[in-house]
Amino acid sequence: MKEAFGENVRVAVDGHVAVITIARPPHNHVTVDFIAALADALDAIDADIELRCSVLQAEGKNFCAGADLVSRDGLAGNGMGGINPLYDEAVRLFSARKPIVAAVQGAAVGAGLGLAVMADFRIASPDARFAANFVKLGFHPGFGLTSTLPRLIGPAKAELMCLTGRRVKAEEGLPWGLVDEVVPLEELRAAALRLAREIAENAPLAIVSTRKTMRGDLAAAVRAATDVEFVEQSALRATEDYKEGVRSVSERRVGNFVGK
Repeated sequence: MKEAFGENVRVAVDGHVAVITIARPPHNHVTVDFIAALADALDAIDADIELRCSVLQAEGKNFCAGADLVSRDGLAGNGMGGINPLYDEAVRLFSARKPIVAAVQGAAVGAGLGLAVMADFRIASPDARFAANFVKLGFHPGFGLTSTLPRLIGPAKAELMCLTGRRVKAEEGLPWGLVDEVVPLEELRAAALRLAREIAENAPLAIVSTRKTMRGDLAAAVRAATDVEFVEQSALRATEDYKEGVRSVSERRVGNFVGK
């Protein structure tokens, strides 16, 4: 098992558990290369017969504050042309065969929410907050969230999150099923590892087989969803509202949208 995948993904082994660390602090913004490296790590974990479950954790203030839509080295640097390759790599994440426990602190926003929802379980600290803030950007939801979020928390709650862009705190997300456990920040990684170890003490073939049945066609559903999301996002990013949305979110104010 390699210890590093690209510049931003590290993997350590704890018995039968792989501990994956996202290392793009403080905000761990999504890029195509980062998601590709994470998918490579999950492929390697799937290929390692000794590993049965993974913990996905992140350095810095936030678990993942979404895609960087502003700076030149973010997705905005090539006019958002990186969105479709990004979704190709995202589908690879959902194709992983072994369970994943996410340890979420701070923000899981936009693509970061998509990343958190990709995991089987989410252990969160009290400061964790989850948001599908795409409409505040004048944009369409992505990263498969139009499929995965209703599947996880139900259509009504998913529509509420996607149409308001509101932040859902960890305690609020607990009864929704968005969060599985809330623990103090200093106990977050230990709690995620504890759940992963509980899973990993079981028969490895049975773990994979059971997860495959229960996840069903999730990867195919994400592929279909991201194909639609990409078309909608491509149209919306050409609008004045999208440009205003990116500016307003960057400036922490309500957008002055005009509907064109």
